[in-house]
Amino acid sequence: MSMRISNLMTQRATVRDLQDDLSKVQETMRRASSGRSINQPSDNPYGASLALQLNGELDGLAQYQSNVSDGTAWLNASQAALTSINDVVQRARELVVGAANDAGGQAGRSAAAAEIDQLVASLKQEANVKYAGRYVFSGTATDTEPYPAGSVDRFGGDSGTISREIGPNVSLPVNADVSSLLGNGQSAADNRLLDTLRDISDDLRGGTSANADNLRGTDLQRLDANLDQLNGIVADVGARTNRLTAASSRLMSLQQNTTGLLSQTQDADYAQTLTDYSTQSAAYNAALQMGARIIQNSLLDFLH
Repeated sequence: MSMRISNLMTQRATVRDLQDDLSKVQETMRRASSGRSINQPSDNPYGASLALQLNGELDGLAQYQSNVSDGTAWLNASQAALTSINDVVQRARELVVGAANDAGGQAGRSAAAAEIDQLVASLKQEANVKYAGRYVFSGTATDTEPYPAGSVDRFGGDSGTISREIGPNVSLPVNADVSSLLGNGQSAADNRLLDTLRDISDDLRGGTSANADNLRGTDLQRLDANLDQLNGIVADVGARTNRLTAASSRLMSLQQNTTGLLSQTQDADYAQTLTDYSTQSAAYNAALQMGARIIQNSLLDFLH
């Protein structure tokens, strides 16, 4: 037995089809206006999940890149201060060598001692360098001045390590231990740089043969040992700076790759989207015209 297709059924089917066509046009318009093929999870559940994961990875990479930038700036500040400290030590060595040769007599040695005192003050000033309001060489006690001005040479910071996470489970120390180079002054008698320079100043003013022997012997040897240690610290800071530079390049590459994959996952193909919109709009307009003819039919139309 065949079922009679009523006019009402035809109208309902036509309206339903028109609604489906309109939904497709609107969805295509949404993709074109947003620039994304995924505007809600139901559009592509797997793609939406992947996009969420990729966005999380990009956030993590951005944080690592920020850590690398901060660590690099920290090490650059340390490098600049260490370079100035090296200049101070080199000048002190020149003064010691000159005084050991007795080129200017006691007057010359007294003048050299006065300059050594100024070099000590410069040395402590460089050790108190700051980055972003924090003392670079104070360990984790970044609010504490490492070496106060004046005659007190005791280190005020601690031996803590400041690190930056530059990758998953990868941390890199960004501070240098300057206290192992400068020490705690004459009271500690630790043969570190401040102790050595203070002794050199005393020997320059002493005027005895023992003082002269010290200048030619132990003072110069101790100063050279301090200089070797300084060169080691500078080399270590340079090596860590190079590692951060390499990490930055690697992170930038990962960010580019992840961004490209995210774009492939969620971004709309504009050319295809515009083609789809043109096709769907034409089909919808044609359906509207045909639907208008179908729906306007009434019993009087059939009676005619």
